[in-house]
Amino acid sequence: MSKNAPDTVLEMHRVVTRFGSHVVHNGIDLEVHRAEVFAVIGGSGSGKSTLLREMILLQTPDEGSVRVLGVDLGNITDDAALALRQRFGVLFQHGGLFGSLTVLENIGLPLREHRQLDDQQVDAIATEKLVAVGLAAEVAGQYPSELSGGMLKRAALARALVLDPELLFLDEPTAGLDPQSAAGIDDLVLQLSDKLGLTVVMITHDLDLLWQVADRVAVLADGTVQGIGSMAELAKTAAPAIQPFFNGPRARAAQAQAFLTPKEPSSKPK
Repeated sequence: MSKNAPDTVLEMHRVVTRFGSHVVHNGIDLEVHRAEVFAVIGGSGSGKSTLLREMILLQTPDEGSVRVLGVDLGNITDDAALALRQRFGVLFQHGGLFGSLTVLENIGLPLREHRQLDDQQVDAIATEKLVAVGLAAEVAGQYPSELSGGMLKRAALARALVLDPELLFLDEPTAGLDPQSAAGIDDLVLQLSDKLGLTVVMITHDLDLLWQVADRVAVLADGTVQGIGSMAELAKTAAPAIQPFFNGPRARAAQAQAFLTPKEPSSKPK
């Protein structure tokens, strides 16, 4: 894999991660291309969340290299890490909003920390992001505890987008949502990716999200990447670690729905 490939925004090479004597990753290789929606899937204990933590500077692998937006994360300085974090956004599985702050205050928090803006400018940008994720303007004054699960995810997504990131990480974006709310998040991720030309990396087990939104999917098992490709491409492989994602009634229903409502051709820049 070339470190200088212009369309590569994230690259992991021979990544090894251990917890004591337990090996979680044993030579992970993958790359994410600009403006694609890239998903990581795998069974419980396969190391998906750990992999995400290594991508967003919350954990360091024991071996191998990780490059994000052209920056090698090995021995990165504090100043360089701070600058890099401002170039990507993260939607954590449980939202991560501060309960003592209103929705608007939560969304505007990164702007207050990292941009020289007055309160009026911060509120204007935060309101713009609130509307962009499909929330009504009156939600701005509410607190996280007053929001439904779907609204909470959207508010957290607005905060992840407030610095206009080049790269967006999503950790189980539809977990805990009812089917209608989950479908709304699916549509929103697709719209934002297409409209803003964002590169999206997501950890998910949501089969509808994988079929409807992801451009490519990496399957983790036994410490390595067992396969990478579109869901349609992966469906053709007989690899034992991959087939569970295509067997069973839920998997077949998601696949059938994907063929009934294929993704619209993307207009995002390449």
